[in-house]
Amino acid sequence: MKVSECMSRDVQVVKPDQPIREAAQFMLRSDAGSMPVCDGERLVGMITDRDIAVRAVAEGRGPETLVRETMTDKVEHCFEDDDVEEVAMKMSDSQVRRFPVLNRADHRLTGIVSLGDLSRSRQSEAASIALDGITDPGGPHDQSTETR
Repeated sequence: MKVSECMSRDVQVVKPDQPIREAAQFMLRSDAGSMPVCDGERLVGMITDRDIAVRAVAEGRGPETLVRETMTDKVEHCFEDDDVEEVAMKMSDSQVRRFPVLNRADHRLTGIVSLGDLSRSRQSEAASIALDGITDPGGPHDQSTETR
């Protein structure tokens, strides 16, 4: 089964020049902990509620801080034609619950695939694979300023 068969196509995005306050408001309204950051249709990063708390608030930055100053710019992603099990393994290895989905031809954002999407797919066992790695302690969690 391909990612395009289970991903969410209606994705809320934020722009790098928007304030983190707006990103937080989008997250609140959509009950999401992360959002893709796009310049047009091109994915340039991800911002999470943790990025806002740890990279902005904990450093004394205010709500008008730009998303680009807080986002993670090295983003794990997948393509629409990737196999669900392969993506579940990547999610497990990266310890993330959501992957932006890109079109392979032009690399534009076309959706997002979440652990929940995997669990509702015909290959729901893929969600177990991802969850096993996501819930392992430790991993590549880097909130340092060098990743920006």
